[in-house]
Amino acid sequence: MQVLSKFVHQYVNLKINIMNLPKLISDLVEAQNIHDGAAYASLFSDDAVVFDEGKTHNGKQEIQNWIEKSNQEYQSVLKPISYNDSANGSVLEAEVSGTFPGSPAVLRFNFTFQNGLVGSLKITG
Repeated sequence: MQVLSKFVHQYVNLKINIMNLPKLISDLVEAQNIHDGAAYASLFSDDAVVFDEGKTHNGKQEIQNWIEKSNQEYQSVLKPISYNDSANGSVLEAEVSGTFPGSPAVLRFNFTFQNGLVGSLKITG
């Protein structure tokens, strides 16, 4: 399992570098793929909001609790497909694989930013 995890981590880092994602987004993908909830939550502003699966998670602590529970349950890994910035925010499209029904799935991660951190994240299918 350790070898597979190392391979996935190396592959994802290679993909991130090829796409030339902004550092904040590549850090978020990396934190997700190594299942580090504290590192993931540290990339969000204190009053950030996450919308996922019909639920809202407010602030860093709720976001950390949400991602840690999700990681434990689904072991999700992100493989970036595309990234676009616009005046209304930024969108990362990624293939998400894990232990959830319908895996893998292509999801859109809709971001807004606040003072160099994620201010909001809405995950959609």
